[in-house]
This record gives sequence, structure tokens and C-alpha cells, in this order.
Amino acid sequence: MTLDRRTVLAGGAAFTLAAGIPRAFAQKKIVLGFSQIGAESEWRTANTESIKSAAKDAGIELKFADAQQKQENQIKAIRSFIAQKVDVIAFSPVVETGFETVLREAKAAKIPVILTDRAVNVKDQSLWVSFMGSDFTEEGRKAGRWLVEKMKAEKGPVNIVELQGTVGSAPAIDRKKGFEEIIKADPKFKIVRSQTGDFTRAKGKEVMEAFLKAEGKKINVLYAHNDDMAIGAIQAIEEAGLKPAKDIVIISIDAVKGAFEAMMQGKLNVSVECSPLLGPQLMQAVKDVVAGKPVPKRIVTEEGIFPMEVAAKEFPKRKY
Repeated sequence: MTLDRRTVLAGGAAFTLAAGIPRAFAQKKIVLGFSQIGAESEWRTANTESIKSAAKDAGIELKFADAQQKQENQIKAIRSFIAQKVDVIAFSPVVETGFETVLREAKAAKIPVILTDRAVNVKDQSLWVSFMGSDFTEEGRKAGRWLVEKMKAEKGPVNIVELQGTVGSAPAIDRKKGFEEIIKADPKFKIVRSQTGDFTRAKGKEVMEAFLKAEGKKINVLYAHNDDMAIGAIQAIEEAGLKPAKDIVIISIDAVKGAFEAMMQGKLNVSVECSPLLGPQLMQAVKDVVAGKPVPKRIVTEEGIFPMEVAAKEFPKRKY
């Protein structure tokens, strides 16, 4: 049985036999190449901080690249990590598709790949070792269930506008799918407008302004795929002379501190949690992969849902 160089070094103190005498040599530091999507939201900033601090705590050398929300930057970064012969590559994919070629290159270089926060859509599932993060479809379902319960006494119609995340990204696809899966059971719920706000506050505000111009007071509910877009939309709603969370019910996802502040001000009804604190989990998986230990193909983050009523009580406990 032959052992991979990384496996031998990962066990701590490794030994070689020279002239029959064991000789210890220092453990080589694990090198992790990580490509981040960007800094489009409070969530992403907290995610980056979690990864950087966890790498430091774990004694892992981190090579960090910010893709600025562009897939071509991410592919370039992954190729750079391959050229640098890092031990493990991890990344949060900007979109689901278009990574097959670069992942084949990583596999050919015998560098394992871990996906964090978002998945990729590839035919060959062996191109990545593990995917850790939230169940985005379930987040969409949680948002849908909360709305159905809140509006059960309403005769309808309930007109919903939707601020989608980045086009082609896993959370945008799955949060839409999960939400629709729940609301379609009752025909009174109708999505009248749906457009991307690209997960940013500025775009969320801009798109909500367009929704208000088109639909005006006919809008009953806003479903935003993240808190930053919801916060941008709240501005647009107020500027239009309407009361957010009263005239328009607002549901969003992430549960960042900004959302809790909006809930405490009575401007956001509910936020579904999506934890960005994946750093410690990622570093443990990196160590296990390098040590040749089995790692689950799917690691799901456990999360809750926070309506406005619990915001003040929960706020002091929030880490992001």
C-alpha cells in the first residue's frame, strides 16, 4: 500500500527510516487555497472572517482570492492554486455551472476540492470531495411556510414580489424553488413580479422601486432571497410613502445583524437563518481530507427562523 505525500505528513510527527534508524521531521503546514465569491453582503463578509480566523486557529496556511462576483476570476484563482500545488482547494461558486473543466484540472493534479456554502452542477460528482453549507431549498420552504401560516385568514389574492439572488447561483435557484413548492398549494398566493437584485442592497432598492412603480399598492408581500436586498427594498418602500412590514409583509433570508436591527425597528417581519460561520467546519474537513479520513459528501448547517417578535431577545446572541 502506498501513501500519498499529504497523508503521511498530515498525521503530525511523521517518520522515515534511514539506515534502520527512525528520524522524525517537522510536519509541513497544510496549504489551503480558497476562492471567495466577493463581498456583496453582510453575510459574505462574516463568512470570509470566519474562514480567515478559523484557518489561523487551525494553523493552516490560507491562500485567499476574492472573485468580485465574477466566475472568470474564480476559475483563474483555482488554476493559480493548482499551479501553486496547494494541498486542498475550497471555494464558494459564484454560479452552479461552468466549473467542470477547471475541476477536472484539479483532479488531474490530485488536489481535493471542497465546496462551501454553494454547490456546483457537474456530471462527475467525484470532482469534489464534500459540500458543506445550508439547505437553500429548505430555507425557501421555511419562508413559504411562515407566509402561509401568517396569511391563512386572508381571503386573497396575496400578491408577492420576489427579489432573487444572483442569476444561476445555487441559493437563488433553490430558495425560489422551495418557496414556490409551499405556496403553490394555495392558489391565492401569486408571484406577480420576480427579478434579480444580485444579493446587494443597492440593486435590491433599485428593483423594488421598479416593482412599486409597476404594481403600486397591489403588492402585499416581498420575498427577498437575502437580508441585504430586503434592507435596500425597505428604503424604497419608505421612500414611496408606504410602511414596510405593515403595508407590505417582508420575508428575507440570512438572519444577519442588519436584519435583526430592521426587525427591532418594526420594518422586517421575518428572516430565515443561513449561517455564514463555516470556517471551523471547513478547517476540520481540510485536515480530515489531507489525513485521508472519510469526509461526508454533504454536511448540512443547522439553522432556525426568526420572526420580528423574537428579534430583540435574540439580537445580543448574534455573531454576524
